[in-house]
Amino acid sequence: MLVSEGNGFPIGIHITCAQPHEITLARETLESIRVPQKRGRPRNRPQELVADKAYDSHPFRQYLRKRGIKPSIPLRKRRKVKKGRPAQVGASYGERWKIERCFAWMDNCRRLLVRYDSYVHMYKAFCFVALILWSINRILK
Repeated sequence: MLVSEGNGFPIGIHITCAQPHEITLARETLESIRVPQKRGRPRNRPQELVADKAYDSHPFRQYLRKRGIKPSIPLRKRRKVKKGRPAQVGASYGERWKIERCFAWMDNCRRLLVRYDSYVHMYKAFCFVALILWSINRILK
């Protein structure tokens, strides 16, 4: 799982086996964010989270609001109508293509796409190498 900033640059990564659903790993991935600042502690909380329908759950929305993060997640179609105020999708959801572009750039590394490695720590190392190479390439352009 990967968290990227508004322009599609990765700021947090969490790697585990492929078995659990994404919503169960979302909290750990959000806690992996560390953005250094000029002064003080690094930022570890984004202002807004833009995600797809797979992350639409009431407990996850409560967790985000408790941490002070504005959720911008569209609703799944549900059979029964829930009470309360309907969730709104923010204007930044239209910029979600930048995040999808980040995943497409990660897919350029065939080793990450196919996952030849059987050990998680080896796969994580190659993810970091790909991110470093991608960052250097982006800086040099």
